[in-house]
Amino acid sequence: MADEGDQDLGRPISRRRRGTWSYTQGEGAAFDRVAYFTDAVFAIAMTLLIVSVEAPELTGPQDAPSSLLEPLEDLGPQLFSFFLAFLLLGKYWMTHHAFFAVLARVDRHFIGLNLVYLAFVAFLPFPTELVGKYERNPISVAIFALTLAAISGMESVIFRHAHRRGLLARPMSESSYRYGMIQSTTPVALFLVSIPVAFLWNTTAALLTWALAAPIGLAVDRRQRGQQGHADEGIAPPEE
Repeated sequence: MADEGDQDLGRPISRRRRGTWSYTQGEGAAFDRVAYFTDAVFAIAMTLLIVSVEAPELTGPQDAPSSLLEPLEDLGPQLFSFFLAFLLLGKYWMTHHAFFAVLARVDRHFIGLNLVYLAFVAFLPFPTELVGKYERNPISVAIFALTLAAISGMESVIFRHAHRRGLLARPMSESSYRYGMIQSTTPVALFLVSIPVAFLWNTTAALLTWALAAPIGLAVDRRQRGQQGHADEGIAPPEE
C-alpha cells in the first residue's frame, strides 16, 4: 500500500525495489510528471539564454546603416555564446529525451539525481552571459566549462544508477555499459581540460577544445560496434 506522499505523485506505485518506490512508464502520472518537468526546465533554460542579449542603443544617427553595424559587431561574443549554449542544451535535451524513452521505470533516487542534473541545466544561462560579456577572461570560460562538466557528469551518474538498479527497459551487457560510460565521461574530461587551456593559452582555444567531444565519441561508438556487432548494442548512453 502506498503512503500519502507516493499517492500524490500519481497512481499507486507499481514496484518496490530496495526499500524505495519505483514508478513504471505507462502505468500512471508519476513517470510522466518527471519527464514533463524535465522538458519544462530545459525549455525555460533555453529561452532564458537570449535574455542576456540586449539590442544595442544607438548614440548617433539612427537611420544610417553604418550606425547599427558596429554595435551589432560588438554583440558578436554574446550571440556566439547564446548559440553555443543553445546548441549544447539542445544536444543534452535530445540525449535525455532518448534516455527517458528506454527507461522502464524511475525510482526516488533517480528523481533526486535528475533534480541535481536540472539544477545545473537551469544555471547554464548565467555562465553563458558571463562568456558573452567577458569572452577573453579565463574565469568566465572556467565557470562555463565547470557547469557543462557538471551536466555531463550528472548524465553519467544517472546512467550508472539506471543500469545498476535495473531501471532500463532492456538490460545491457557489462561491456556495453563500460563503453557507454566512456562515451558519457569523455565530455567531462574535455571540459575540465579546457580550463587550464583558457588560463595558460587563450579562451578561444579552450572553447575549441570542446569540439573534440564529437569525434572521440564517434570513435568509441565505432569501436564498440566493431567488437560487438549489432547483436548487443545495448541502450544508447548519454553522449555529447
